[in-house]
Amino acid sequence: MEDAGKGLGYFFLGLGAGVGVGMLLAPRSGTATRNYLQAKTREGAGYLKQQGQDLVDGANETIERGKQKLRNQVNSLSDAVDAGKQAYRETVETTPFANPKT
Repeated sequence: MEDAGKGLGYFFLGLGAGVGVGMLLAPRSGTATRNYLQAKTREGAGYLKQQGQDLVDGANETIERGKQKLRNQVNSLSDAVDAGKQAYRETVETTPFANPKT
């Protein structure tokens, strides 16, 4: 997760540097440049919002897959325990030395 934080930090550093250079070398007037930057900022915010939502959705899917695998393992273990109990009962019932009353 720390790598994602570093990548996001580098992204914002690059974004800031790009804005600074763009303002210095802008071929448009101040108003046109501000409008352009506002539009690009909105686009960037939308992109980040979408990426965040994709990350949340992916995490939720991974959690659900993990829960399903855990349920399957619990069911398998429960079935194995039941089979072991049944095998024990059958062995005890069929072994002549296990039941001295007969």
